[in-house]
Parts: sequence; C-alpha cells; structure tokens
Amino acid sequence: MVDTHSHIYVEDFEQDLDDVVQRALQVGIDKIFLPNINEESIAPMFSLAERYPNTCYPMIGLHPEDVKENWQPVLERMAPYLSKVIAVGEAGLDFYWDATYKKEQIEAFEYQLSWAKEHRLPIVIHMRKAEPELLDAMERHKSEGLKGIFHCFSGSTETATRLLKYEGFALGIGGVLTFKNCHLSDTLQKVPLERIVLETDAPYLAPVPHRGKRNEPSFVYNVAQKIAEIYGVPLEEVNSTTNTTVENIFGKL
Repeated sequence: MVDTHSHIYVEDFEQDLDDVVQRALQVGIDKIFLPNINEESIAPMFSLAERYPNTCYPMIGLHPEDVKENWQPVLERMAPYLSKVIAVGEAGLDFYWDATYKKEQIEAFEYQLSWAKEHRLPIVIHMRKAEPELLDAMERHKSEGLKGIFHCFSGSTETATRLLKYEGFALGIGGVLTFKNCHLSDTLQKVPLERIVLETDAPYLAPVPHRGKRNEPSFVYNVAQKIAEIYGVPLEEVNSTTNTTVENIFGKL
C-alpha cells in the first residue's frame, strides 16, 4: 500500500520517526509520499527522503495557507528542486479560515499548475471552500497529460463528478471516511475504485479507531479496510487497485 500524503517530517514525529516508519512497513505500507508545505519544510522533508530513499518520496510546492504577497519569489527559490521530486505539491486553494490572499492563492496555484505541465510531473491539490475558483483555474490550465490527486477529498457525488472529469486525476481518501455519520461512504459508492488512492495527511485526521490521536502512515491500513467494506471487495483488491492507480499517476518509483 502507498500513503500518498503524509507530513511525517514535521516536529510531531521528531521523537519516534524511525518507529513510525517501521510501523508503516510492518502493516504493508511500503511507500510514503511527502508533500511540501513551505520553504521551512524543504530541509526536513529531503532529510527524511534521504534517510529512507526507497520508502519516502518528496514533492515540492507551496501550501495555499502559506501563500502571502511574496509567493512568487518563494516559488522561484523552490523551482530548482523540481528535478528531485516525484510531484508538485501541496498546491491548491483554501478560503476556509481566511481569504485575505485569495488573489495570490489563485496566482500561486496557477503557477504550480504550469510547473506540473512544463516538467511533466503530477500535482497534488488541496481544495477547501474554493471549488469554483479551483475548477476555473483547472480549466485554464487543462492539457493532455496533466495528472495528479485531489487530496483529502470529502465532498459530494456532484463534486466528485466534476473533479473526475479530469481523466488523469484520482481522489485522495483518508481518515475522514471512517468518521461517524460521514457521507463520503455514499459518495464513493458512485466512484470507481480505480479513481481513488489512499492517504493519511499525517499528523492530521487520524481514522477510527485512532481518532483524536496523532495520525501516522500505518493508519492508512484502517482507511483501506473501510474502503474494502464500502466496495465489497477483499482488502487485497483495494491494495492492488490503488497501487496501480498510484503507478499510473506517478510512474514506477
């Protein structure tokens, strides 16, 4: 299995990072993808990738909540890392708490979409309370070959349909799926298993039975179990199908 979205390079994991990685390996999570957040996270992220070169894989991007007036020079300083990563990300739009930099977020997102197209890299997209603006940006930059993941998907069937019209993209499904009274189970019944991938977003959004605790890659196993239940297939089929989707998006690693 692959945890396609995990921030285990942050301070929350400083004391037991090796144990966290080993627990993931023990339950069959053999690859952990590391989305970047800002300039400060680049060094610890690459350090972790170098420490576990066949397990942890870095991305480069600017999280929408870290976008400010100076977004362009920040991304220009990140650009040299594009040859060393598996994807652009974490990029996107987030107007949930604060839309002060709405214009700058849109500009920075489009800049990173251009990166993905120019360098033929997948893009991992964060979207919260910004669906119309994000889809407008996607339409302006859509092209054959653009692919990636809509990270932390928890939307409606209608939203899933709008996102999955982009053929090279999959929905990233994490711990929210296991929450009580979550409507995402109903949505997924109308989404092909081939269009989803597994993720944790560690250290956030730990799945049941770990809800309220620090999330970690090994918990993606709980997400996979819930997906197997929803689709009525063996866990092994969830594993093989999502792995194939990851390979189709990211290539062989």
